[in-house]
Amino acid sequence: MELIGERIKRLRLQRGLTQEELADRCELSKGFISLVERDLTSPSIATLEDMLVALGSDLGRFFARSGSEKIVFGEEDISVKQDEDGIRGSISWLVPDAQKNEMEPILVELGPGGATQLQDPHEGEEVGYVLGGQVVIELGERREKAKKGESFCFKPNAPHRIVNNGKSASRFIWVSTPPTF
Repeated sequence: MELIGERIKRLRLQRGLTQEELADRCELSKGFISLVERDLTSPSIATLEDMLVALGSDLGRFFARSGSEKIVFGEEDISVKQDEDGIRGSISWLVPDAQKNEMEPILVELGPGGATQLQDPHEGEEVGYVLGGQVVIELGERREKAKKGESFCFKPNAPHRIVNNGKSASRFIWVSTPPTF
């Protein structure tokens, strides 16, 4: 059975954080994080909660049995945000708490003239699949069109967004790594 410190260390490494970065996020010392990870001390419940929040988790998921992690999500699990900042459509987060994962999938619906928010350049990759209509991927000065049944993939090394300049609605799955939505 994996001890608390081992699990904290595994989560920290999965998130790509150093002990010092985790300590800074929790307002703790690097030495304390080291002691916890080596199971030489136990954090209080409040401190453990702070550490888990910084690691994109919570007490329930942390202590859940590994085999009980949910892998199939239904309509009740999907979060939808309508017409975000003039997007003329909606964004549906398909996997709850995906920001803790290495990738984040969303379903985007854009009305004619709609656009996603302009995203700043970042590390990682983005991929999508157009389910209906057409979209234009704007990556810096570059413009590429994708229509129903086509996919796109790019490194987000310039400001980017997706625009529907067609006359009908568009729908597409968009996946970002690391999570940015």
